[in-house]
Amino acid sequence: MKKKIYVPAFLAVLFAAMVFTGSIGFTEKPESPYFKYVGIKSCAATCHKGDTKGNQLEIWQDSKHSKAFITLQTPEADKIAKDKGFDTPASETPLCIKCHVLGKDIDPEELEDTFDKTQGVQCETCHGPGSEYKRITIMKDKQQAIANGLIVHEDGAVFCKTCHNSDSPTFKSFDYDEYWAKIKHSDPSVSK
Repeated sequence: MKKKIYVPAFLAVLFAAMVFTGSIGFTEKPESPYFKYVGIKSCAATCHKGDTKGNQLEIWQDSKHSKAFITLQTPEADKIAKDKGFDTPASETPLCIKCHVLGKDIDPEELEDTFDKTQGVQCETCHGPGSEYKRITIMKDKQQAIANGLIVHEDGAVFCKTCHNSDSPTFKSFDYDEYWAKIKHSDPSVSK
């Protein structure tokens, strides 16, 4: 017959607390995200430019999205950040950067060295981190690209309103159809 060993309850609780808080070495640093943001130069600047691709890069370059981070580097943006109670310049304020770069909080673990936040609202802001779908062999197969992180929005208006909404201190209104017409960037070589 095996002997049972009884551990006083307070020791069991103490041990569990030490494991949970990481005071003893049973916890590991979580792995960095599988999909990483690579930046505009690894996406559109490589494969999505010119007439045969619907001038996708050029449309982005001419859009306010490409200049979104630059707008945070103005005295007006800094005043807005200060008026909202922040003591950092707008270009360093996470709440501002959130919508002027990725449309979400930036986690440095999710960024490849090639990602440059100063490029503003880039392809990956809407289409997801491109590290695993950027290769042409994957992009040629839409389902494989989606499995590798590509996001294709079924309802663009809902997605766009995650940033274009009344939470923004400069929000006036947002008409999805009007603004989409300005940045629509379909690839004519891809059949739907």
